[in-house]
Order: sequence, then structure tokens, then C-alpha cells
Amino acid sequence: MPRSSATSRVPRYDSAAAIAQLSAADPKLGKLIQRAGPFILRVASTQSPFEALTEAIVYQQLHGKAAATIHKRMLESFHDVCGIGVHPSAQHLLDCPNDQLRAAGLSKNKMLALRDLAAKTIDGTVPTLATIRKMSDEDIIEHLTQVRGIGRWTVEMLLIFRLGRPDIFPVSDYGVRKGFALTFQGLKPTKKVEPSDLPNAETMHKRGKKWAPWRSIASWYMWRACDLANGTLVPRPGETNP
Repeated sequence: MPRSSATSRVPRYDSAAAIAQLSAADPKLGKLIQRAGPFILRVASTQSPFEALTEAIVYQQLHGKAAATIHKRMLESFHDVCGIGVHPSAQHLLDCPNDQLRAAGLSKNKMLALRDLAAKTIDGTVPTLATIRKMSDEDIIEHLTQVRGIGRWTVEMLLIFRLGRPDIFPVSDYGVRKGFALTFQGLKPTKKVEPSDLPNAETMHKRGKKWAPWRSIASWYMWRACDLANGTLVPRPGETNP
């Protein structure tokens, strides 16, 4: 997921209480939390679901810098229509010519995904921010994965980093899986990671039961375990340095 330029805030849940409960429930996780330091996640909650998912689609399978350039070009291509600094609406995106999106650097599949996102925003399949805030995690996943190019992982990132949901466990995420292996399965930081080194979803869910209702925070520390192994702490989407 991209790092959003939207105004960010601290999550509304009590992260100090979450860390205390996680440390008590799982001492190995508690040791990681002590090594990794403060919980600095920030939530970019002012983006609408349409805006956040537009950004997510653009960023899929691209290096962050390249994706940011394409996303910026795409938004700038709408300046004449909606003004500088104003995100295009779903109707704007649906009505624009393919050449405009292609010139920004978008692939055919991403253009199709963006148009489907726009259409499903207009017909109500993609809820408004006010509506989505009232929905359960699984209901949000069910609604948003109806959009072409949007899978469960993308929605889980939105739930953690856009909506600030506290109990999301993205077990398909490579960084979360690697962090789990580093923390609980003895994976050496210097070892080249093979697929067999990574845990399966069943193993992760089994241990993750003791982390509920704070699995988003535990997942964040799995990413931090990877950063520690690499010798640096890298901000995740929506974060600021402490």
C-alpha cells in the first residue's frame, strides 16, 4: 500500500493497552515489542474508500517511487476538470479517455480495475466513508473484493492503515509471514528466505488467537521484525517517524 499524503492521526484505539495485553499474552512478542520500540502507526482516515483504493490499485506490483510518480501524473491529468489539489470523482475517472490514463503510465489491467472501481463506487457497491466506518471488517472485505483487481490483502491494508481497525491479521502478507518466522520460528536474519521457511496461514492463526483483539498491532510488529533484521526501521503506509 502507498504512503498517503492525506492528513494522518493516531488510531482511536488504546495502543498502550494493546501493547500491554499483547506482551502479557505472548512473552516472545513482548520481547520483539521492546526491541522494536514505540508504536508509531498513523491512520490516513480522511481519504474516501474510492480515493484510497484508487491509490492502492496504482501502487500494486510497483516500486513505491515509480508508483508515486504514476499516481501523481494521473491526478494532475484531471486538474483542468476538477482543479488543482482536488481528487477526481468516480464519474471523472469513468468518463476520462483511455489515452489519458495510459499517458500517466497505467497498464491496461489497472485501467480496467480503476474503471470498475469507479463504476462500483457510483452504484454503491463501494460504500462511502461514513457508511464504511459503521461496517464490520468482514463486510468491508466482502464488499470491496467485488471490485476488479482488489483482493483481500488490499482491503486488509485499508482496514489497518486507513480505517484504523485494531484486529486485522493479514496472513498472506510476505512481511508479516517473514516477521512471524523471524520471531517465532527461529529464522536467521542473514538467511536467504525460501518459501518453506515461511509459516502457513493455519500456524499463524493458531498463535494469533492469543493476540485478539489487537492483531493489527501484532502485525505491525511483524513488519518491524523484518526491519530489525534488515538493520533499519522503515515507516509503513500512513506512518510518521517518532
